[in-house]
Amino acid sequence: MSAVVRTDWTRDEIAALFDMPFNDLMFEAQSIHRANHPRNELQLSTLLSIKTSGCPEDCGYCSQSKEADSGLEATKLMDVQAVLQAATQAKDRGSGRFCMGAAWRSPKQRDMPKLVAMIQGVRQMGMETCMTLGMLNEGQAKQLADAGLDYYNHNIDTSPENYANVITTRTFADRIETLENVRNAGINVCCGGIVGMGETRNDRIGFLHALATMPHPESVPINALVPVEGTVLGDMLKDTPLAKIDEVEFVRTVAVARIVMPQSMVRLSAGRESMSDACQALCFMAGANSIFTGDKLLTAANAGDDKDAALLDKLGLVAMGCEVSTERWETAA
Repeated sequence: MSAVVRTDWTRDEIAALFDMPFNDLMFEAQSIHRANHPRNELQLSTLLSIKTSGCPEDCGYCSQSKEADSGLEATKLMDVQAVLQAATQAKDRGSGRFCMGAAWRSPKQRDMPKLVAMIQGVRQMGMETCMTLGMLNEGQAKQLADAGLDYYNHNIDTSPENYANVITTRTFADRIETLENVRNAGINVCCGGIVGMGETRNDRIGFLHALATMPHPESVPINALVPVEGTVLGDMLKDTPLAKIDEVEFVRTVAVARIVMPQSMVRLSAGRESMSDACQALCFMAGANSIFTGDKLLTAANAGDDKDAALLDKLGLVAMGCEVSTERWETAA
């Protein structure tokens, strides 16, 4: 039942999916997943912070914002060789995808040669590359594309209506502009968001509606908020029932994402360290087919390689092989 890829989903249709009996929703999501992706395989990804903290944006969830009192020290951009060494270690642990994140509003031109060298070095290892560096203009997107970048991550975070409650230093339209620059440059789009920020189900519907009515991102990370003390949302939600999203509601969000974006990679991202094995298993059944491994996601705690290996073994899941085409990179070089 290979699903037809649609970009004309209505909010009412997405709301109806959320309202389905749980078993029916899971059956439909798993059926669509099996028709479009290898069964029982997960892509293992590693995320490295190549430039930590000091970001001028005021994202309410982020410990790397200058507005946050999280105790993080701002660092300079890492040396290329150190990044490539980390990528080698990630590959040795089974990762097929290496993601590099910098706490910037947008990269400066002086940093572009280093970023290009990082992309080229990681791709030569045969790994998929992804970067998240903040907003990009057309020229920057082209430079990263010419270097061979496979994916660029720029999340919309939440629904258009809820966006200003989370971030005020840039608009939802600014996010969309960067996504368009990335897509026009020929880079695959990685775009998702965060649930559990105190938003309503209508916001989760609006979030998925926004993703499903644009050209579908090839990669859709679904994060559960990790409430960090010293951040706006972390302090606001502390010791409240909203500090952790209901696990069944989280699984529903993953399942609906799989149904409305059948061919996208749905990535189970931040927040896994506080999820039960049963919740993660349900997310995989709902269509999530990628996880981030290692002890950290940028600066947030993560489940860790040993725990992940034990979970995959328990569930009979295997790491997805990753064959990266070097054609575009060789042409650009």
